[in-house]
Amino acid sequence: MEENLPKPAKFSLNYGLITGGIGIIFGIMLYTMDMHYERGMAVQGTQIAILAAGIILAIVQFKKANLTFLTLSEALKIGAGVALISGILGIIYFFVFSNYVEPDFMDNMYEIGKQQALADNPKLTPEQIDQGIEMQKKFAWISYPIIIIFNVIIGLVIGLITGLILKKQKPAY
Repeated sequence: MEENLPKPAKFSLNYGLITGGIGIIFGIMLYTMDMHYERGMAVQGTQIAILAAGIILAIVQFKKANLTFLTLSEALKIGAGVALISGILGIIYFFVFSNYVEPDFMDNMYEIGKQQALADNPKLTPEQIDQGIEMQKKFAWISYPIIIIFNVIIGLVIGLITGLILKKQKPAY
């Protein structure tokens, strides 16, 4: 008789959607508080904490549904899956936000970066900084796959740590 055991993909999808949704709510909250240009450690740390909580919760729930058994590979699959789904939702939100909700978002970010570069590097001329910004604009599209890759790496690390802590092998008999 074959048991009907849960699949890591189901947990990855469900908790990835939940985690991505919470991340979007956090982004909307930042926007309503006029903090959407903030990129400090508090904002990034909160985003990573949301992702980590979603991954850990998914792994714990999978273990419960799997008769308290968990292998390291299952934890890694769930961690990477949750991070991937969450990252895709985050990119969709960012695309909609920066193109439709606030179309000037990227221009404003470039201007903030320009002011920061002028303050940090007084030897650079405004023309040099403008040239750097134009180069950034040409390669802005590359940030999307980088975000996905970074998210999946975080998911793998959190999945690895959680899997090492919670792993429990099925008995051989």
